[in-house]
Amino acid sequence: MSSSLSRLPSAFARLAWSNLAAQSAEQVSLAASPIVAVLVLGAAEGQTGLLQMAQTLPFLLFSFPFGVLADRRSRRGLMAIAEAVRAVSLIVVLALLWFGDLSLLLLGLLGFLGASGTVAYAVAAPSLIPALVPRESLGTANARLEVARTTAFIAGPAVAGALISWTGASAAFALAGALSVLAVLLFAGLKEPARAKLPPRHMLHDLREGAGFVFSHFLLRPILLAAVIFNTSFFIIQAVYVPYAVRALGLSASHVGMTLAANGVGLVAGALLAPRITRLIRYGTFITIGPLAGFAASVLMALTILCPSGWLAGFSYFIMGIGPMMWIIGTATVRQLVTPAALLGRVAAVNLTATQGARPLGAAIGALVGGIFDAETCLILAAIGFSIQAVIVLISPIPRMATQPEPLS
Repeated sequence: MSSSLSRLPSAFARLAWSNLAAQSAEQVSLAASPIVAVLVLGAAEGQTGLLQMAQTLPFLLFSFPFGVLADRRSRRGLMAIAEAVRAVSLIVVLALLWFGDLSLLLLGLLGFLGASGTVAYAVAAPSLIPALVPRESLGTANARLEVARTTAFIAGPAVAGALISWTGASAAFALAGALSVLAVLLFAGLKEPARAKLPPRHMLHDLREGAGFVFSHFLLRPILLAAVIFNTSFFIIQAVYVPYAVRALGLSASHVGMTLAANGVGLVAGALLAPRITRLIRYGTFITIGPLAGFAASVLMALTILCPSGWLAGFSYFIMGIGPMMWIIGTATVRQLVTPAALLGRVAAVNLTATQGARPLGAAIGALVGGIFDAETCLILAAIGFSIQAVIVLISPIPRMATQPEPLS
């Protein structure tokens, strides 16, 4: 990663390394939590769904307020404080495990606290990138940041599953806490360029301004709607996958982690291939790859009902990574190019609410449907959702885009 980052400003390189540490901490803890819930605390499908909901609900509750803060306060400071909050939550989980006092309720509450820190970090990071790199390098910067982020998707679930299998749950949360502390320390040398202060206004006015811009834009509106449905459908699968994989596919904890890590492999492959692909095809086609790949992956996961196979499930997660990564990079660049600088934090918050805030909805649906019916019904329901988001993108102006939109002057 260092050779790629050498062509970008050093401040961005520090942000990317901090992002790698923070995302690794998040992925290790997110993968460890449901495995611990099932194997240590005896949780069933409905309970793991509720745990997933607790760990994603802050994205729905806090994205907009943190977006306003990101436009009015130091984005570097906001990210450092947020990561420190996550570090504290992970250390408390570790202490409870050591003393044998961890429960599903406490695991969910501490996951909620850690995810609250994740929300502030995730809102501020994309808002800070345009201040650190030239506009003509935004696509490269977004791709490199996604390589850092998705490297965590490869290692996090596999490492969490392996550590729990070999040494117990404490080691997984100790590693996550150490990585989170490292991410905070990396912010010490990051210099944030000064920017003009916004006039004092009521938060509701700021929120309406940011949301109004997104909903009125002919490109950002279908991107937002498709992202909501994509993430809702994905987390219907995520809510029930671990117990489904153990029960129906016969996978061990380490093998569950490996199938989840296949998503990270796909994400990294997509990030590395994205710059080459954008030079070969129309930009709108490049973005559209993601929704179509998501639908194909959901069909593959549903096929495990008829053909129980960990390999098929892992391949589904791989496709769910490589195609949607094109979407992540392409749509992030579009947002940064068409959005005024003073609105970047709030527009990022609207997007985060769509991509992350929809997750507790998906987890809740997965918990409800999985509890009343079974995980197999959830997989079929998710495939239907993925088909809807693909249609939304196909009928929008996005596939007709020949090149990136022109940046604002």
